[in-house]
Amino acid sequence: MSMTAPIPEFRFTAMTEEDGAEIAEWRYPPPYDLYRWPSWEQMVAQGKEFGDPQIRAKQYTSIRDADGRLIGYAQFFPMVGVVRIGLGLRPECCDRGWGTAFTQAIAREAARRSPNSEIDLEVETWNKRAIRTYKRAGFVITDKYKRKASHKTVTIYCMTLPR
Repeated sequence: MSMTAPIPEFRFTAMTEEDGAEIAEWRYPPPYDLYRWPSWEQMVAQGKEFGDPQIRAKQYTSIRDADGRLIGYAQFFPMVGVVRIGLGLRPECCDRGWGTAFTQAIAREAARRSPNSEIDLEVETWNKRAIRTYKRAGFVITDKYKRKASHKTVTIYCMTLPR
């Protein structure tokens, strides 16, 4: 059941190693529990995603509330003419009614960073909660395909933010 809480101010800050280690510990309840990062030690050892200092600096940002608490993160993955966003909200912050505003804030930041690029994201087709949130944030489904994920081959919707 969803509990609406006042939507916090979303502040974008550089993702620190401490933030990355904390995010790697986040665990979501089923069925979202498959959305988890490997341990921080593994990410650093393998140079994976925000475990790599260069990737972390170029593609990732931490998102904090007005009190400086880490409440989420975003990835801005550059492609030719497109910025693909990835995002994560701290598990305790889910189901509070923040998703649409959180997604819109990330899309605005992507547009600020790459003003002439299209903005898109990928979501697994079973994840109705996320799809509903992304639609409310203005994204539309533009493609469907299969790709390998860490847990199995999945069916994905690509959702794009119309300009």
